Amino acid sequence: MASSPAAKALTRLGETQRRDPWWAEILPVVAVLGGFGVYATLRAFEGTFYRWGPYLSPFYSPLIDAGHRWWPFSPALLILAGPLGFRATCYYYRKAYYRAFFLDPPACAVSENSSRDYKGETAFPFILQNIHRYFLYLAILFLLFLWKDAFDAFYFRGRLGADEFGVGFGSLIMLANVVLLTLYTFSCHSLRHLAGGKLDCFSCSSFGPPRHTAWSKLSFLNERHMLFAWMSLFSVGLTDFYIRCLASGLFKELRLL
Repeated sequence: MASSPAAKALTRLGETQRRDPWWAEILPVVAVLGGFGVYATLRAFEGTFYRWGPYLSPFYSPLIDAGHRWWPFSPALLILAGPLGFRATCYYYRKAYYRAFFLDPPACAVSENSSRDYKGETAFPFILQNIHRYFLYLAILFLLFLWKDAFDAFYFRGRLGADEFGVGFGSLIMLANVVLLTLYTFSCHSLRHLAGGKLDCFSCSSFGPPRHTAWSKLSFLNERHMLFAWMSLFSVGLTDFYIRCLASGLFKELRLL
């Protein structure tokens, strides 16, 4: 396509020979990803209503006491770099926001700005995308805290002051959230590559059969990486919003058990 006469004739932004409404693919990304970015930023700086009973917002996990002089801001800002860095450098999200926000390119077989000095991800700041696998390690560490939060969400303070097992609507939301985040993390392209994506011959490598098994299972998840990316994004926002509503007294918790 890049060397064909028809492609060379497309020099202005948005020019294409496609007859379908290609722009409809990026509008939901702009709305959802942009809306989530605004909401998450406001919540991170708000610094209040992030805990109710045994529930802790995923935006503030692990909870760091920020009530000291050395950090007068929201505790969420202390842990924001880990989850944000993992999603911002994610291979799927790069494709999504490059197209939706940078129009680079706007869509497949659609022309971008011909005057752009294209350097790919070899120059700052986009060269930082190459540290995605290190953010993966951080994301796995955050998952441990989130699983603990989900476990704690099933224990409520009883009348005698002791924790008692119970199931609230928020308990199920937090459990669903951490499951989706785990699926999103373990469907990561970098994790699949580490497990065996870089090997040409499993039988010729150390621990070949176990690595092939791990690679096969991760490949199954990787095929659904885009689905898990969006579902986990919605679940994180919904979990935080539910806990905020409870903490602010907007409505009462629905206890199932």
